Amino acid sequence: MDWKDLSILITGGTGSFGKKFIEKVLKNPPRRLIIFSRDEVKQLQIHQRYPDAKYPALRYFIGDIRDKERLYRAFQGVDIVVHAAALKQVPTAEYNPLEVIKTNVLGVANLIDAAIDCGVKKVIALSTDKAVKPINLYGATKLCADKLIVSAMNYAGPKNCKFCAVRYGNVMGSRGSVIPLFLEHRDNGVLPITDRRMTRFWLTLGQAVDFVLRCAELMRGGEIFIPKLKSMRIIDLAKALAPKCRHEIIGIRPGEKLHEVLITEDEARRTLEFPDFFVVQPGPIVPGWSNGYLMGGVPVGEDFVYSSEANGSWMTPRELLLSLEEDDQTPDAELYPLRTAMA
Repeated sequence: MDWKDLSILITGGTGSFGKKFIEKVLKNPPRRLIIFSRDEVKQLQIHQRYPDAKYPALRYFIGDIRDKERLYRAFQGVDIVVHAAALKQVPTAEYNPLEVIKTNVLGVANLIDAAIDCGVKKVIALSTDKAVKPINLYGATKLCADKLIVSAMNYAGPKNCKFCAVRYGNVMGSRGSVIPLFLEHRDNGVLPITDRRMTRFWLTLGQAVDFVLRCAELMRGGEIFIPKLKSMRIIDLAKALAPKCRHEIIGIRPGEKLHEVLITEDEARRTLEFPDFFVVQPGPIVPGWSNGYLMGGVPVGEDFVYSSEANGSWMTPRELLLSLEEDDQTPDAELYPLRTAMA
């Protein structure tokens, strides 16, 4: 896909993903790159890092996806929308359920309407493993968001707007992830561990952005893309980041899973496997959608489950640290000093 003539908008553009997305996209600048978010201070910080004289493609919109009118204004002339805005903290969601629903569910409904009516060509929404068999409100809202995105193909009509979702696991270094927490506690000599058996899928911010950009080219509409990832036990992660620390077992928190699942056995019947990713096809929910998809896709078995526990690919401590070092190009000043993790 030739990006230079396109206008791209990212919601939640001042978050961890958004900042890495901006960094990567500006290496081959589009005609416009619009940063849509609620945080004026973080927008100012990005503006200072990328001055107008050197980065004329950048635009800044203060706004909230709860505000449909603002979305209609922001989406004028936009070709591609990457939707990264969400309320994501599990405890916050449990304590403020209606607020999370307003953003993660009703906000997505607003975004879909604005994209269709404003002539946006493609919408790529970021999902999460927590949307799969959700056990907390955050996961439930993201499941609803995924359903809305897939079903949006049904009423796009003659506007020919395409929608897809990208689902992946834990992003190294994103705000609220366990890696910054471990590094923060490292000097104390004690790391809090929820459960020694716990496993997680991992990818870097750079890998997440690269996969989203790739899906923007591959998408036909209505699918959910899942990258093939490596798993790691939380206890091994703790040993890699702070080998001299002792571990304090604190137990699994409410709404937390022991292992992550990215594809369920029910979704397996509609899932195709490619060399480095999976596609969950929408099937009959989207009329006219065929079961062929792309050359090279192979149906997975009916009993297939893609979980961090049963994953056949595991990350070693060295691979983890090298991945962190390679991704240490982000402008996000809030992230931990990655190179100290190599000490």
